[in-house]
Amino acid sequence: MSIQITWLGHSCWLIEFNEYRILIDPFLDQNPSAKCKSTDIDATHILVSHGHFDHVADAAEIANRCQAEMISNYEIATWFHEKHHVQRVLGMNLGGTAKLPFGSVKQTLAWHSSVLPDGTYGGNPSGFLIKFNQSLNIYFAGDTALFSDMGMLARDKVDLAILPIGDLFTMGPEDSAEATALIQPRYVLPTHYNTWPPIAQDPVAWSDLIGKRTTAIALVPQVGEKLLFPRP
Repeated sequence: MSIQITWLGHSCWLIEFNEYRILIDPFLDQNPSAKCKSTDIDATHILVSHGHFDHVADAAEIANRCQAEMISNYEIATWFHEKHHVQRVLGMNLGGTAKLPFGSVKQTLAWHSSVLPDGTYGGNPSGFLIKFNQSLNIYFAGDTALFSDMGMLARDKVDLAILPIGDLFTMGPEDSAEATALIQPRYVLPTHYNTWPPIAQDPVAWSDLIGKRTTAIALVPQVGEKLLFPRP
């Protein structure tokens, strides 16, 4: 069955599979690159990679309105439950896997930081390995630097990797290409770039770099563009 993936701007993604709508790192209302608002988005599940404002800003509003299940590390899940009254939370930690109706979510390493908007400790930052019942394996790296253990993801036969390219706060294009070579996905998408001038990048140049240095196929969607997987 096909899976539809939409970049909503910055590091926010929507994955639609059958009746499930998995929203990653909701940041829309104050996101200058977004073309929709939080009230335009419905979700059944929300994944939060770490506590920074540009990844959690609209999570509570959407979770409470949609009664979506929020999946994050234990500290962030607890914070949303206690501070924002999100009822359905699933707290995890690095290396753990949760079985879910659409498949599974594993919390993977990310080298970054994680502090919630009110200054509360946000636990360990993470990425996610999302498996859709043997239909598609997606690796969302979160905000991370390049690290050699990304090579271990090759054993998971990643179909699609979503990697930051903005530099300054995350890895940039060169390191993103190196990460792609380690992970060995079939497809790779860029994220966390061009939201503000400090993380401005040329995604076409990045795509050319991927083509020269890896066997992956780079796709560069526009904000709001829907991609179907498996690819035709």
